[in-house]
Amino acid sequence: MTAVGLVFAGLAALLHVYIWVMESLTWTSPRTRATFGTSAEEAEATKELAFNQGFYNLFLALITAGGIVAHAAADDDTVGVTLVLAGTGSMVAAALVLLISSPDKARAAITQLAFPAVAVVLVALGL
Repeated sequence: MTAVGLVFAGLAALLHVYIWVMESLTWTSPRTRATFGTSAEEAEATKELAFNQGFYNLFLALITAGGIVAHAAADDDTVGVTLVLAGTGSMVAAALVLLISSPDKARAAITQLAFPAVAVVLVALGL
């Protein structure tokens, strides 16, 4: 169970790196604006906020990836599992906040929620 959970955690981390790229590096590009449904004016006005938010996503991805590496490298999986659950659990919590606060963004919230939620359940079951 844990191994499959770690695969889902890795997918969640990769997705959050992609979100970081969109929010922090390509926020005002036409493709990213289309993804987030923002106009050129809205994207320009929110560029600094998106830049900051993108780094939150990157840090969650790094915590999760660090946990995967620590789990693979250590005889004791405590540190690795703790980091994976902290990273993916935070991803789940953030997606739930998006879902509750902006129901019109349910598709994005569920996309952000799916991989880390599966990871949390499978890693927890593997304990």
